[in-house]
Amino acid sequence: MPACPPLKPSLRLLAAAVSPPLLLGLAGPLAAQDRDAATTLNPVVVTGSRIEADSFDQPYSIDVVDTRAVQEGNLRVNVSEALGGLPGLVIQNRQNYAQDLQISIRGFGARSAFGVRGVKLITDGIPATNPDGQGQAATFNLDTAERIEVLRGPFSTVYGNHAGGVIQLFSRDGQGAPRVSGGFTAGSWGTTRFGLGAEGEQNGVGFVLDASRFDTDGYRDHSEARRDQGFAKITLAPDEDSKLTLVGSGLRQKDTEDPLGITWATYQRDPRAVENVALQFNTRKSIDHLQGGATYERRFGEDRLQLVAYTGERSVTQFQSIPKQFQGGEQHAGGVVDFDRDFHGLGARWIAQRDLGTGRLTLTAGMDYDKSEDDRRGYQNFVGDTLGVLGALRRNELDTVTSTDPYVQAMWKQGPWQWSAGLRHSRVKFEVDDRYIVGANGDDSGSVSFSKTTPALGLVYAVSPALNLYASAGTGFETPTLNELSYATPSTGFNFNLKPSTSRQAEIGLKAFVGDATRVNLALFRITTEDEIVVAESSGGRTSYTNAGRTRRKGVELSAESEWTRNVTARAALTWLDAVYDDAFVSRGDTVPAGNRIPGIPELAAYAEVAWKPADGLTLATEAVYRGDIEVNDLNDARPAPAYTLVNLRLSAEQKSGPWTVGELIRLDNVFDRKHIGSVIVGDAQGRFYEPGPERSVYAGVRATYAF
Repeated sequence: MPACPPLKPSLRLLAAAVSPPLLLGLAGPLAAQDRDAATTLNPVVVTGSRIEADSFDQPYSIDVVDTRAVQEGNLRVNVSEALGGLPGLVIQNRQNYAQDLQISIRGFGARSAFGVRGVKLITDGIPATNPDGQGQAATFNLDTAERIEVLRGPFSTVYGNHAGGVIQLFSRDGQGAPRVSGGFTAGSWGTTRFGLGAEGEQNGVGFVLDASRFDTDGYRDHSEARRDQGFAKITLAPDEDSKLTLVGSGLRQKDTEDPLGITWATYQRDPRAVENVALQFNTRKSIDHLQGGATYERRFGEDRLQLVAYTGERSVTQFQSIPKQFQGGEQHAGGVVDFDRDFHGLGARWIAQRDLGTGRLTLTAGMDYDKSEDDRRGYQNFVGDTLGVLGALRRNELDTVTSTDPYVQAMWKQGPWQWSAGLRHSRVKFEVDDRYIVGANGDDSGSVSFSKTTPALGLVYAVSPALNLYASAGTGFETPTLNELSYATPSTGFNFNLKPSTSRQAEIGLKAFVGDATRVNLALFRITTEDEIVVAESSGGRTSYTNAGRTRRKGVELSAESEWTRNVTARAALTWLDAVYDDAFVSRGDTVPAGNRIPGIPELAAYAEVAWKPADGLTLATEAVYRGDIEVNDLNDARPAPAYTLVNLRLSAEQKSGPWTVGELIRLDNVFDRKHIGSVIVGDAQGRFYEPGPERSVYAGVRATYAF
């Protein structure tokens, strides 16, 4: 018999990182345990189908992280703390609070230089993603989170523009006796966080209130930040068939320092350093964000009506590091971005359930309307020889983005078969009213609309109560963001010729229970895109974009979760993702050959965790994180960010005495003090691609709750 071919080096690393915990999970005790294990391993979800359904029965990849994982043993600052162990999802704390987290799902969103692009963010039914596709994960409040659902694959497209994946946070309702709480956490790099909260139910009205302040000096130089957050939620039942929820939240970051990326040479010399331009121009960003919304649900027998309305405002002022000499011409927008955004939206859906033939049909029809309006200005970032200050006005315009999306979804369950289908028609309109017409800088006003109908189909077959096979397929699209439309090449003004990228996705997989205590998910997927949006030119602090040809992503996701005993649990996840350009294209005057890896996407990613509860209220856990190497530009000719493995430890404890509940946490991150690149800035024109991750870090905190 011929010998088996050796594994590729990347696959050997994958096996080494993931196989032991996965095999241990599958080989652990499989005897029947109490039914709480099955409930934990098969949570109810609403993302994708928009109705309550077991995650095990859905024809797509979806994971749920509940409030314990979000809060237990974590700082509650970044959603990356809770979602780092999910397959298909790469989420990085950039150690730069001026630019938000770096999030990608199956490669969607990896190119984003700031904020979140290509992934739909939703919190309590309200979009945290702008109609143009740019989102902000910093608005998520982890103190009040009940669960977070992460949807991947073809059915993400039923959420419209830029839905390469969906991350949806649900805050908890106020229930039980009223109680107040307070907490304080401190640790490495000058990090402190304190918070106050109150929640409960009184006379049929539930309430959740929360306020927090986070401060850090930052791991890197010039990365100091302060974040103030507030949240309020009121729930009430006008009658026995309806529920009304009111939510409001706010975020404030004043003069958050931006350390930018660094070159490879600087990283080798000192990973905590910044390039001189960050200090010369005092690069920084200020954010004020406030929003509120209402959701109403009413039941009519087996049917239900759901309504949502929201409004808000966001103000941003960002000082960039664009050199003074590039801002001389009248057509340059300057080195300071300043805008005030007003946004609002409405949503309505009707959900009906009926017996049909020998099966059960659920039909959902709805409409989403979202609008944002930016009063946008640009200024020079200097006055005379003084850098990093507000200078002369160089840009003044009103940018409006509107999206209107009707959709319909159906699910029919008959015996062991379940059929799902979705259809959404998205129309996104961009309008620019240029109010800065000076000399050679002409009137750049104009508008452009993009529309696309995106279907999705899915099928589940129950081989047995413990094994489901599924398949799904769908199409999606990503419009350019406002940032990507801002500049045309070689002409000036907005790039109204830039087209959306379109994608086709297909996925097959299985979901299986091994006994009552272990669940395994396996998914194989393939994604092809047309007109991928890539950099065309970048100079003088101004980047323009163009459409490339085709790209291809194919991969495998495997995850396992197991309750070995009542006191020991384990979970593991791995992702292999091959993401390449199928067609050559020209970027910055160079030809990017077909077959190059798409930057910002690790080929391999893995996570493993074991948690032990030796006594009630005490949990000790170890986490291992592996990230493969990452290309940093389209040409693949710069030094890739090297692969790394990190090990973290956490301990959390809780004691109860009368009306008091007290909890403590200790975290030790990067136990072995590994030097590593935590995230990258894809395609940076100055070669400042690298954002180093922190050295060994320790955090400790205490929280107390008093129930009345």
